[in-house]
Amino acid sequence: MGKLVYIIIFMTSIQMSYSRQVIHLDSLYISARYNYPNLKKAGIYDEISSLNATNHAAGKLPQVMFNSQATYQSDVTGIDSNVPGLSIPTASKDQYKIYAEFLQPIWDGGISNAAVQLEKALLKTNLSQLEIELYQLNEQVAQLFFAVLASIKQEEALNAQKVMLLERLKITESGIRHGTAEKSAALLIQGEILNLTQGILQVQTIKSTSIQLLSLITGYPINNDASFTYNFHSDIDEEKISRPESDLFISRMMQLENQKNLLQKSRNPKIMAFGQAGVGKPGLNMLSNEFDPYFLTGIKLTWNPLDWKKTSRQKQVLNFQQEIVLAEEKTFERNLNILLLKQKEEINKIEKVLETDKQMVALRNEVTSATSSKLDNGIITTADFIREVQAETIAILNFELHKIQLNEAHEKYKLIKGNT
Repeated sequence: MGKLVYIIIFMTSIQMSYSRQVIHLDSLYISARYNYPNLKKAGIYDEISSLNATNHAAGKLPQVMFNSQATYQSDVTGIDSNVPGLSIPTASKDQYKIYAEFLQPIWDGGISNAAVQLEKALLKTNLSQLEIELYQLNEQVAQLFFAVLASIKQEEALNAQKVMLLERLKITESGIRHGTAEKSAALLIQGEILNLTQGILQVQTIKSTSIQLLSLITGYPINNDASFTYNFHSDIDEEKISRPESDLFISRMMQLENQKNLLQKSRNPKIMAFGQAGVGKPGLNMLSNEFDPYFLTGIKLTWNPLDWKKTSRQKQVLNFQQEIVLAEEKTFERNLNILLLKQKEEINKIEKVLETDKQMVALRNEVTSATSSKLDNGIITTADFIREVQAETIAILNFELHKIQLNEAHEKYKLIKGNT
């Protein structure tokens, strides 16, 4: 399913190369995930887990071992006979044996099943750790995305001020030609236009750099003239916390629980069928000095009832490790709630700042309009007019920047809760 999503995104990017791109933050999240090199570890973890689980399950299958041995012993069993005509042979001191041994576990105490379950828990832990790593990419993507948005809005504001000054420069130059304005007035306006041009170049550089970094992280070719859009969500409080760290805590607890289960199973008795078939000198007849074929079969039980509480101490260690995981989980939840509270306060602060920004922009716009009229009537100097224009520009830039910051603050709140 993941590869299919990535193919769709890739095909969409090809289609967009022939028209103006529209970039959405959610799409960038997906692209960054599937472009992340470490994502390949998910498939590798799965393959490793599958191989290990197969090996554990193989413990239930029959085993065959081929053995051979040659020995020389200092003495052998013999029977002295005083009966005339009765001779009882004596085994040779050098003995040989070649045989195959068959083992078929009947019940391994549940070790194989417990080991398979532990392997599944290990896989979930590894995948949860990878999900945390992947989720952290979202913070980088969001930061760059809003840096681009802020640059675009600031560039638009600076260009608007520049257009206004260019119009004022035309009026001033006309006044110079007709002798109603001084040349220094035009120079002041030209100087402020250059300041705005420098500001535009700076935000364009920030935008270009951020877009290049986004393209690198997401593997998604983004043009400098792309349109960036953000879908504002106002119902963030209604969404539940869904962080990948929560899954990691659960999987770690399951892993430790499965380790305890495996320890317990290792204390169970084990039953298996066995058999031997081969050739020996002697075979099963200890009084024979010939190579004789033989076989034997049976069932055996193995059990170590006394391990001096070693298993109990190992389980105690695992219990302590579970307590550590629980403490880490509570600490994480506490820190998360602190972050959410701080981020809420940040959102409220920016919202209040935006209210004053609106008033400031409206006020500065009125002042600039009034100053422009006074300049036309020769009541104030061009320098006075430029100062008011600069103040209006700062007010507009702050307003646009704070609007982007509010969206970014809402998105960060979502990221903290894990709702991306």
